Amino acid sequence: MRTQVGIVGAGPAGLLLALMLRRRGIDCVIIEARDRATIEATIRAGILEQPTVDLMAELDVAGRMRREGVVHHGTILRFAGQNHRIDFAGLTGGRVATLYPQHEVLRDLIAAAHERGVPIHFSHQVKAVDAEAGSIHFVGEDGLERHLDCDIVVGADGSHGACRKAIPAERRRDFLRIYPFCWFGILCEAPISSEELIYARHDRGFALISSRTPAVQRMYFQCAPDDRAENWSEDRIWAELQARMAGEDGFRLKEGRIFQKNIVPMRSFVCEPMQHGRLFLAGDAAHAVPPTGAKGLNLAASDVWLLDRALGDFFAHGDRRGMDGYTSAALKRVWRGQHFSWWMTSMLHRTEGASAFDERRQLAELDFVTGNTAAATALAETYVGRPFGD
Repeated sequence: MRTQVGIVGAGPAGLLLALMLRRRGIDCVIIEARDRATIEATIRAGILEQPTVDLMAELDVAGRMRREGVVHHGTILRFAGQNHRIDFAGLTGGRVATLYPQHEVLRDLIAAAHERGVPIHFSHQVKAVDAEAGSIHFVGEDGLERHLDCDIVVGADGSHGACRKAIPAERRRDFLRIYPFCWFGILCEAPISSEELIYARHDRGFALISSRTPAVQRMYFQCAPDDRAENWSEDRIWAELQARMAGEDGFRLKEGRIFQKNIVPMRSFVCEPMQHGRLFLAGDAAHAVPPTGAKGLNLAASDVWLLDRALGDFFAHGDRRGMDGYTSAALKRVWRGQHFSWWMTSMLHRTEGASAFDERRQLAELDFVTGNTAAATALAETYVGRPFGD
C-alpha cells in the first residue's frame, strides 16, 4: 500500500486535513483504531471558534452545524452570586462561538470523507510508525499485519497513539501540568437553564452550565481527582450544582433525569517539536488543554490548516518552507491556547489550601475582567479565536 499522505486517526484533525488535501488533489489514507459507530457515539463537548466554523463552511461541511448548532454571542462569568456577561460579538466586531458537539462534527466529517472518496480504514490498529522512512505498520480487521508507505505521515491519533512515540525521546521535550482537581460531568434531560454558557466561580468550587439540545443539558462541577462517579447520587449532584449557582439574584437550575456521569481529568501538555523526519503531529497527539478554555478541537483545526498549506506547497512546487516551519508556526497558537486555558482555569477554580489572600485576588481578577473593556475584549478575542495563520 502506498499514498502521498498517511493520516493516523479519524478525529477532527485527521478528517479535516483529509478533506483539505482531497480538495487539492493530494492522495491520502486514514488509519483509525476505532470503528465508525464507536466514534460517532462518543459524546464530547464542542465549542467552535469562528475560524473553525469558517473552515467547515469553506469545506462545505457546515450545513447541519448551521441548522442545529447554537450560536453564542457572549458568555457569562458568575461570581459572588451574580452574572457578568462578556459580549463576544460586541467586543470582537461580530465574531462569535458556536456550540456544536464534537461527535456531531465527526459525523459530518466522516460522511463528507466517504462522499468524496477519502479512504478510511476503521478498526485498524497502528503498531508503529517509522518517521524517517514514512511508513505506518498496522494490523487490519482480519488480524493480518500490513504497512503503508507514505511521502508524509500525519499523526492525529490523540494522546495515547503511536505517532508521538515515533519521535525519539532524545529529540523530544514534553511539557506537562496536571491540575489538582477534575471535572464531574453530567448529561441530563432538562430544559435549558441559560441561553449562554455560565462559568461560575464559587467558594465550593467551579461549575459550568452548558447545553446540548433544548431537551438535553451538559453541566460540570469541580471535584477531587480521586473522586468517583458512583459516590454521587442524583439528589447530591443537584444539591451541589444548585449550591454553586446560588446567589442573591435567585437563579436556579432546571433539573431533570441524569443519564450520564463521568469525571474529566485536567491537564496541560505540549510536545516539542511537533515533527520529525517525515512525521508531523497534529491535535491531541501534540498537545492537550484543560476544557475550561474550549481550545482542544480548535487548536487541532489550526494545526491542520497550517499543514494543508505546507503540504500543498510541497506537493505542487517542491517547496519545503512551510513544512520546515510547521512546528514554529503551530506552537505560537498552541502556547497562546495553553496560556488562555490555564488562565481561565486558575481564575475560576478553587485550589485546596488556598489562602484568604488567594481568594480575594481571584475575585478582584474576575471583577477586573468583567468591568474593564480592554480586559473583557482580550478574553472575548481569544475565546472566539483569531483567524488561522494570524
